[in-house]
Amino acid sequence: MLSVCGLSLVAQTPPTPATTNADQQVHADLNQLMRGVFYPAANVVFFSQVDDPEEAKKASVRDPSMSTDPLNAAFGGWVSVENAALALAESANLLTIPGRNCSNGTPVPVKDPAWAAFVQQLRNGSMKAYQAAKTKDMDKMMEASNAVNESCEGCHRKWRARSAANRCK
Repeated sequence: MLSVCGLSLVAQTPPTPATTNADQQVHADLNQLMRGVFYPAANVVFFSQVDDPEEAKKASVRDPSMSTDPLNAAFGGWVSVENAALALAESANLLTIPGRNCSNGTPVPVKDPAWAAFVQQLRNGSMKAYQAAKTKDMDKMMEASNAVNESCEGCHRKWRARSAANRCK
């Protein structure tokens, strides 16, 4: 504390971001989250390994603003790949919210260090994909897509590659 002209001044430090938010709510089990968020976004990223997203953008659609395919939607082409990679990185946070269950009712192992490592690997791979998508270089996308895929495969090998009754255990 510093005293100046009779006023005490306390050094201010920026607030530490909260790691949990009491307002967070879980509405989907892990399988629903994967099918509704991660799988579609990952497919857009993986598409760019072998096909040019700009060509997909040119696909004939009656109204791009109503397209269900991000690649030929209003924000299609490479922009859709960038957005999908960012969506994966941001959505990784959803994998850390306590209270989510696997489809068999088993709680998602959010406190397991291996889970946290796979989530971080997904974030890192997704940001690598975002950077690669900005270059519009399909070779870079191949490398970045592999990073995303490795996080998915590692996590699936540990928790999903079991009978449905034993997933997340």
